[in-house]
Amino acid sequence: MSKLLSSSALTLVILAAPAIAEVEVSLYLGAQSVQESDVSGVINRSIDWEGRSDESPPYYGGRITWWQPSGWGWGIELTHTKAYASDEDLAALGFSSLEFSDGHNILTVNVHRRWEGIWANGKITPYVLAGVGVAIPHVDATPIGDTSTFGYQLTGPAVRLGAGAQYALNDRWGLFAEYQFTYSDNDVDLDSGGSFDTEIVTNAINVGVSYSF
Repeated sequence: MSKLLSSSALTLVILAAPAIAEVEVSLYLGAQSVQESDVSGVINRSIDWEGRSDESPPYYGGRITWWQPSGWGWGIELTHTKAYASDEDLAALGFSSLEFSDGHNILTVNVHRRWEGIWANGKITPYVLAGVGVAIPHVDATPIGDTSTFGYQLTGPAVRLGAGAQYALNDRWGLFAEYQFTYSDNDVDLDSGGSFDTEIVTNAINVGVSYSF
């Protein structure tokens, strides 16, 4: 799937290049939560995931957007979300760790729509975005007394939705705030044997800075 996404992104670059009016690079931090989800496989339990976006490693993200004169655009975005099983769940499962803590990384190809400068005398631009892609989490899972699983895995498809507004500091720089939702279906392999599947849903409020050229 990752090869297909890369090929699709390259094709879009080639097709869109003659009409590109603006390229925008955006970086953000934020506060992120994770919804409770059912886990099936070698683990069978509803897990109360925690986001812990205020702890290291931080929650963050970045994207590149190719804007068209029409107000439509497309982009590539990577978000370093996080998910930790609660201490109560770890005790019930007999695990010393069960987390996606060096990133439950969500990589998507996005479609964007903005309404440039319609608020605050041309200073504020609202926008929406939607994307599809893959989840690439760093899996850290250790059953007590058994083999640890520690590393990146390509675990399944992902979807992203977002809406926000950007304030123009000048013709190049802007500040923005947005809401983002991500969903992913994750099939995780364990080095101790077997696998488990779970859906990870995050909600986040992001603040960041953008540069256009």
